[in-house]
Amino acid sequence: MPEQEKPYRVYKGGRAKGKVPLQRPARARDLKSDPIATPRKPRQRRVGRRITLALFMLLVLGIVWLGASYLSFSRGISEANDRVPGPVLAELTPQKGLLTSKPTTILVLGTDGSKQAARSGANRSDSVMLIRTDPRKHRLSFLSIPRDLRVEIPGYGASKINAAFQYGGPTLALRTVKSLTGLDVNHVAFVDFDRFRELIDSVGGIEVVVPRPILSNRFDCPFATSARCRAWEGWRFEKGKQEMNGARALIYSRVRENRLDPSETDLDRARRQQQIIQATADKVTSFRTAVKLPFRGSSIVKPLATDLTAGQVLQLGWVYFRANTKGALHCRLGGDPGSADGQSVIFGSEDNVATVSMFTGRSAPLQPPKGLPYAPGCVVGDRKL
Repeated sequence: MPEQEKPYRVYKGGRAKGKVPLQRPARARDLKSDPIATPRKPRQRRVGRRITLALFMLLVLGIVWLGASYLSFSRGISEANDRVPGPVLAELTPQKGLLTSKPTTILVLGTDGSKQAARSGANRSDSVMLIRTDPRKHRLSFLSIPRDLRVEIPGYGASKINAAFQYGGPTLALRTVKSLTGLDVNHVAFVDFDRFRELIDSVGGIEVVVPRPILSNRFDCPFATSARCRAWEGWRFEKGKQEMNGARALIYSRVRENRLDPSETDLDRARRQQQIIQATADKVTSFRTAVKLPFRGSSIVKPLATDLTAGQVLQLGWVYFRANTKGALHCRLGGDPGSADGQSVIFGSEDNVATVSMFTGRSAPLQPPKGLPYAPGCVVGDRKL
């Protein structure tokens, strides 16, 4: 066989069939210096495992946080449920479907019972309000009923609506509101003055926009001596956005006379109460409050008495979170001022029926007529009612 056709070549190190390899295997340091070289797969696997582990740990922590939040929250709700009398539950219209998909109407009663000596014997509903949610339209509606509105109290005759709570507690108050408005009420929530302050403080205070400066009449003097109380002018609130704790928010909601604006009436006070309710709901449904639920969930709802279950409260929170709160509907009942049985009262107007229709969304909202400070009506948003 000719030499050039030999299937091998002879080298000092021995024989090797085929062509002589012209490249040596790349070393580890060569891969590092070569930008085109493929990274080692074991390192990719380690990074992937760490990311997967981190995501798994976050998922576990999230589940633990949700579970702890629900347990803490449900304990407080269970106690709040126990504070609702059985006859009240019998007066409620059962909720059909989830609160996240069906409209619901809630009666909120604020009573003037307190540990303070000045109101130790008081047990009237100082604030009477209906709240309606409409999840499909993302709408919230508030309807204030003036405490001085003269109505028929079942079994007692004509009197101020706030006397219903004094006569027969929350059961009679609920029955009176249903008779007055003709509406079905699905749920209730009521709280007294001292508990109201606790509720605000439990969420870390609230933010309220005061529409105009206020210098109130003298009530609940903050000073210990009578001399200082006589020199004290009253509670002041500046115009604009303000942070309020429970005590401050309580005072704001109870101002009955603004000495800087004599045109204000008790209906302006009802509007301030709507502001406090909405601001509290804003804070309860905020992310900052949600983070604290495992530790504060029970204390947040402890001041309340309500028939709403823990699941329903969470549904209501979701409805409120999705609603257009800036476009909320604010309504009030009203009429003509007068006197009866030696008391100043408001005689109901025929327009109250139309206002209830606006509140439920059956008709378009109309503002109260100008020049009639006690007239009923509705406004959208934060405009003066």
